[in-house]
Amino acid sequence: MVPELPPLPALTRAEGEFVDAYLEVVDLLGRINPSRSSHTYGALRAAQALVGRATALRDALTLMHLRGESEVHTDTLARALRVLDGERRSGRVTLPGGSAS
Repeated sequence: MVPELPPLPALTRAEGEFVDAYLEVVDLLGRINPSRSSHTYGALRAAQALVGRATALRDALTLMHLRGESEVHTDTLARALRVLDGERRSGRVTLPGGSAS
């Protein structure tokens, strides 16, 4: 049985798009990460897609700014990222654990 996740906090549409686009960028960076990928083709495809997702991220932030949403509510957005598995997803961007040589 899958545990029930806490509900997402209330977000504006632009904040929701910001969080979604951010996580998509993180997912792509995880696929590109040379310490975690094993094939150039998959990394290449992720790098190509990154341009479009970065544009979506920029557009979400632009929309927030134009609507007068001048502050990023970090606590609320962090809760949304946690509900959407952002910690695991962003962990793929970092170097895997292990000792340095």
